[in-house]
Amino acid sequence: MTGTQRREQLIEIGRTVFAERGYEAASIEEIAARAQVSKPVVYEHFGGKEGLYAVVVDREMSKLLEMITSSLTQNRSRIRVERVALALLTYVEERTDGFRILVRDSPVAAAEGTYSSLLNEAVRQVGHILAGDFARRGLDPELAPLYAQALVGMVATTATWWLDERTPSKEVVAAHLVNLCWNGLTNLEADPQFGG
Repeated sequence: MTGTQRREQLIEIGRTVFAERGYEAASIEEIAARAQVSKPVVYEHFGGKEGLYAVVVDREMSKLLEMITSSLTQNRSRIRVERVALALLTYVEERTDGFRILVRDSPVAAAEGTYSSLLNEAVRQVGHILAGDFARRGLDPELAPLYAQALVGMVATTATWWLDERTPSKEVVAAHLVNLCWNGLTNLEADPQFGG
């Protein structure tokens, strides 16, 4: 196996172990044993558990952000909301181990490249899109970040639930999320009042 192939093998095995055990319980010993190499080989490639974990998280973040960003930029209106929900559910389905790693608590040192930082980026992008839509519809664009937070939070929380349920299908889940989001956005009151 070449050095590059070995590195890829260790990343995949590390991804599986981190998903199964979590960061704290995962060990270089187990990763090395599953790869049938000595511990120094893992240290040579990544410097330690933290280095391997950082590579795994970075790859998962990049993949998920790529899926969400392309769904936000390639479509319009209702289809855009649907594609974002479907992109996240597809990521959960295709890269379950990666999603489990991202939603678990990461080491304190990893302030960047966390699931919450990814969600913040999604909120920023959705907020920008909604601000333009709100302005066109005569609604207060200053409130767009609040609605973006609510929408992204709803999709992210549902994706976490769906991780274990896997039923109904991701397309049905996305359709229901869009039903709630879209019908809510379509019928927004310009000045909602509490208790009204």
